[in-house]
Amino acid sequence: MATATTDKQANARRRHLLPLLGPAFVAAVAYVDPGNVAANLTAGARYGYLLLWVLVAANLMAVLVQYQSAKLGLVTGATMPELLGRRLRRKPRLAYWAQAELVAAATDLAEVIGGAIALNLLFGLPLPLGGLIVGVISMLMLLVADRHGQRRFESVIVALLAVITVGFVAGLFVNPPDGGEMVSGLVPRFAGADSVLLATSMLGATVMPHAIYVHSALARDRHGKADGRLPTLLRATRWDVVAALGVAGCVNIAMLLLAASSLQGVPGTDTIEGAHAAVTDALGPAIGMVFAIGLLASGLASTSVGSYAGATIMAGLLHRRIPVLARRAVTLVPALILLAAGVDPTWALVVSQVVLSFGIPFALVPLLRLTSDRTLMGESANGPVIRWLLTGIVVAVVALNLGLIVLTLAGG
Repeated sequence: MATATTDKQANARRRHLLPLLGPAFVAAVAYVDPGNVAANLTAGARYGYLLLWVLVAANLMAVLVQYQSAKLGLVTGATMPELLGRRLRRKPRLAYWAQAELVAAATDLAEVIGGAIALNLLFGLPLPLGGLIVGVISMLMLLVADRHGQRRFESVIVALLAVITVGFVAGLFVNPPDGGEMVSGLVPRFAGADSVLLATSMLGATVMPHAIYVHSALARDRHGKADGRLPTLLRATRWDVVAALGVAGCVNIAMLLLAASSLQGVPGTDTIEGAHAAVTDALGPAIGMVFAIGLLASGLASTSVGSYAGATIMAGLLHRRIPVLARRAVTLVPALILLAAGVDPTWALVVSQVVLSFGIPFALVPLLRLTSDRTLMGESANGPVIRWLLTGIVVAVVALNLGLIVLTLAGG
């Protein structure tokens, strides 16, 4: 009887937490953007299951980092950019805003280009026209958030995340991966300098600066300052982050497994277009179409979240708000110019990831300091174990990204 009562209470608590979930699923979209698609497919096509452990480690890091960002917003009732804006003098604040805006612009560039590639694969649309369509649709999605509130926006993003999941997991049911090879891929190891470079890019691109900035805003905007509800909201946020990053991690792993089981050794899979062609040849046109639809959903969802993040950065650091739709229109221009100029889209994606690498320490280091500040966070401040774990993540990600930048500039 006691066991049955305990189970009922546990189920009641879970049902009570369910309506509080959502913000982490929006932030998680950053982990399945077109840049991740390119990196994971390349890793699987070149090295099979070898680098599977990188994605597992990266996702565990992401869970801790994103929870810290959400916790910061709940405890303080402010976004991370707002807290930094209050602490920095004018010149450092403007400099910090400039690098954060550059990161947001690079993010947006990658997402629009990824969506344009998907429309080209699906309908043969010219890349500039595809980029424009992606921009218009993302404006409509942001209009949903502006007119109908964050919950409706979350619903749209979660629906797109479901499409992304189906798009990149479907191929595994046609050609399942090798179980023994998967287990072997969980053992940390490399196969030469190129595999180190690729693993670095996979890990370094996982912790996205704009996802850190925006998660504090998403949690705050959904729940406000927690006050007396803090224990409940933090518990819900832990479930939210674990579930959302679990889905994103599974999607990333599915991309690598798909490439390892179906594309390994196939030439031309170092571009998204080449990978799509190889998937279509290996698994059939239906799976190829589902793959392209997943890529389109990835571009649409991630570019909308990127615009949300950019608005959060500007409001917090410049103390100014501009309509998010106006911002979306302005940040769309660079991507359209590059696409119209005929710039190779895969090269543009690579360059955007390098720019993002520069922004990672500027997001991670302040997050560590703010969430460990007892005068700001009170009893929710990080304890010694979490501080050491976060410090290790900061050191590892920053070092790996600096290595990626050096290797990229040196020509790999």
